[in-house]
Parts: sequence; C-alpha cells; structure tokens
Amino acid sequence: MFSSDGVYESSGVNGSVLVPARFVWPYGGRKVFITGSFTRWSEHLPMSLVEGCPTVFQAICSLTPGYHQYKFFVDGEWRHDESQPFVSGNYGIVNTVLLAREPDPVPTILSLDMRGSRSNMDVDNHRVMHVEAASRVSESDLEISRHRISGFLSTQTAYELLPESGKVLALDVNLPVKQAFHILYEQGIPVAPLWDFCKGQFVGMLSPQDFILILKELGHHSSILTEEELEEHTISAWKEGKWNFDRQANGHARVPPSSLIHAGPFDSMKVVATRILQNKVATIPIIHSSSRDGSFPQLLHLASLSGILRCICRHFKHSSSAVPILHQPICSIPLGTWIPMIGDSSRQPLAMLRPSSSLSSALTLLLEAQVSSIPIVDDSDSLLDIYSRSDITALAKDRIHAQIQLDEMSIQQALQLCQDANSPYGVFNGQRCHMCLRADPLHKVMERLANPGVRRVVIVEAGSKRVEGIISLSDVFRFLLGESSS
Repeated sequence: MFSSDGVYESSGVNGSVLVPARFVWPYGGRKVFITGSFTRWSEHLPMSLVEGCPTVFQAICSLTPGYHQYKFFVDGEWRHDESQPFVSGNYGIVNTVLLAREPDPVPTILSLDMRGSRSNMDVDNHRVMHVEAASRVSESDLEISRHRISGFLSTQTAYELLPESGKVLALDVNLPVKQAFHILYEQGIPVAPLWDFCKGQFVGMLSPQDFILILKELGHHSSILTEEELEEHTISAWKEGKWNFDRQANGHARVPPSSLIHAGPFDSMKVVATRILQNKVATIPIIHSSSRDGSFPQLLHLASLSGILRCICRHFKHSSSAVPILHQPICSIPLGTWIPMIGDSSRQPLAMLRPSSSLSSALTLLLEAQVSSIPIVDDSDSLLDIYSRSDITALAKDRIHAQIQLDEMSIQQALQLCQDANSPYGVFNGQRCHMCLRADPLHKVMERLANPGVRRVVIVEAGSKRVEGIISLSDVFRFLLGESSS
C-alpha cells in the first residue's frame, strides 16, 4: 500500500480512479509525518525534504476522489496548517482537501520560500494550495465576475487614483534628448509627459522605448543621428523625425506627435484602463482644464493599471466571493503568456534569453516581440533575473551609453548596471523579480501586481524555478474586462 520514497497509494474500491495529491509541510522540523482519513488514522507516513528547500517536507499520495482529512506529526507534536482549510473533528483540528474525479498532472502545487537560493526574487512561503483536479472556470462565473468588476470601475473616477501628496514631473519638448534621459534616470522614473510652451499644451510622452530606439539608431551604420548631435537634438525634433520615418516606412503613423493620449479626473477608471489597453501604453496622464477650450491644462497624476488594480483589490478584499474567478488558479484561466506544451502550435513561444546574450539582442526582442520585459534564464530555463524596457535608463548614468557597443555588452553586464544604478522603478521590497506558481489563485497574482513598480510576475515551477509563463498587468485587465489582445 505504501512505499518508502515519499510516494504512497491508498487502498480503494476496485476499479476506482486514484488521484495523485502532494501534501506539503513548509514550516520545518527534524522529522515530519502525515496521517489522515486515507490511512484510517492508523499509519504515519514519513514526509521527505524537498531538494534545495531545507524547511519544506512533502509526500505524494494517490487517493480516491472525494473529501479527505489529514494532519501532520512534527517532531512528536500534532500540527495542522492554518493557511489551509481546516475543521474540528474527532481527531482534533484537521486540514481538509477535496479531490475531483479526473486526475490532474499537478493537483497540488507548493508556494515555497526559495529566497536563499537566489537574491532579489520572491516566492511566497506561507501558503500551500490544493487545486481541485480539472479545475476550470465556468462561463457563468466568468460573466458574473466581469460584470461586477466592470460595474465597480464604471462608478469610480480617475480622481480617486490621485495620491494625497506627491509630485509629477513634465519635460520641456525643447530639452535635448540626452539631458531628458539623464533627468529620468536621476529621478528614478520611467516616463514623463512632454510640455510645449509655444502651444501651452501637453503634447506627448517620453518613454524607455524612445531611448531604446535612439540607442539602436546610434548603433546603426546609416544612422541619421550621431552621438554629437544627441547633445543638441531636442525631444521635439526626435519625435517629429520618428513620426515621419514611421509614416514613410508604414504608410501611416498611429498617432501624430501633437496628440496626447490622456484622461480627465472625472473619467471613470474603466475608461482609463480601456484607453491604456487600446493604445498599448503603460501610463497616461490625468489632465484637468477649467476652460472649455482645454487651455491652461493642469497635470494631476500619471495613471497606470497598477493603481487601478489596487482599487479593485481593496474594494473586493472582504467580498471576494462576489467575484468567483478571483479564487481560480491561474493555470485554469486564459491569462498571460505560457510556454507551449510539446506539440502545441497554437501558442506563441515565450521570449527568454541567457545572461550571455547581447544587450542588442534583448533590445531588438523587446521591440519586435512588443513585450515590456524578457525573463533571463540559465541553461535549464530556471529564472535568474528579468530585463525590462525601463532598465535601459541605467545606461544614462555617467554617459555609459556613449562608451559601449550594444552588441558587445552582455545582458549580465547590463543587469549589473541596473543594480548599481539602484533605481526604485520596478523594484518592490528590494526585489526585481516577482514570481508566482501556476496553482496560485488569481487574487494573489493581482495583489502582487498591485504593488508599486510591479508590472509583471513570472510563473515558475516550484523548486527548480523553471519558467512556465509570464503575466503582465495588461494581461490581467484584458482578462477582467474581456478585451482582445490584438
């Protein structure tokens, strides 16, 4: 009935399907056992340490579908996991799990603490989640959830996104491009609105993508812009030249340089979120003018999906049952970009690079794949770090961009510059990489993405940190609002 390697099979009715389930005790100990209704409470099954995780014990049991109770015997004391469902029964306080009838390749996933293995990464170590086999979100739950979230966002205004205090930086369009990126670097911000004194209007945004395009342009043999010209080349001239080039190359340009995607303080949060998604931008300014003609505009705030997500999480924190999809594991819903399974040609491959890859290849991939970040992995595809568009501003420090060749600098060297730069953007609680597991519920991923500076989480395999996918803020909002990604 039971083996000695931490894998056990319960006896059941002849012909019944057994469902593998992984039980985990993540709180340490010298000797840990598990017992439960599936052992008739008469046998203690030894649990084995998870490789690389000295405080995590596990046991895999093949159980009959249905309701089971269990508890742990840790160093001679009976314990239960308070982070998991539990009830009071004949054997004291016991944990519970419900297994569905169809086996799942990963019915139980761990949330492990692996902070000791690599720095600046976060995997929650306080929760172990039992995922019901073949768990899939129903159409009715999805419709109800989207309706309630949409209704909430429609009644909340952008004004409620404004902080109680703070500053918003805008740049003069006549500033030299080089000076502008130095300012962004020094201020630790990724984007800034552009102000045209002649027009008396905000006319655009300067973003990391502009810096990437400029660096790629400088490295091109037929460049129309030299390093010397960059000293005097204004933001306005760069934007105008870029727009004309795009128009000649593509026959059209999406937005003329004088147009600014923005919102007003009394626009709903749903309008703000939809505008961000439809225009594929990370941030839009909230601008107010007391004049009907829009003169004398006031820049109030830079709105992002992160701020809107914080409002959603705060509103539904104590009424999450009203939004059923919040409790669904992310592996059961169409969310994010995942590594395709073998033989699956319907999914786009997930862009990843090695530390030895050139910075030039990373920048090209960011532009061509139209993504905001790239996981950096080792030869086993285990997550090491992440390179994002906003990291490019680290090259503004001490004119580093003028001293390097993009195809000669490795991503590892570029990441070291980011750490030396110590920019707060993209860093939360001292961490650059933010991770989750495929069995984590949607609400946990949303709470993590709602933290300032966090724009995506990488889905990893427990223990190995092998990358399985990535979820961005825009992915979450497209799913919640039913928006197309095209």
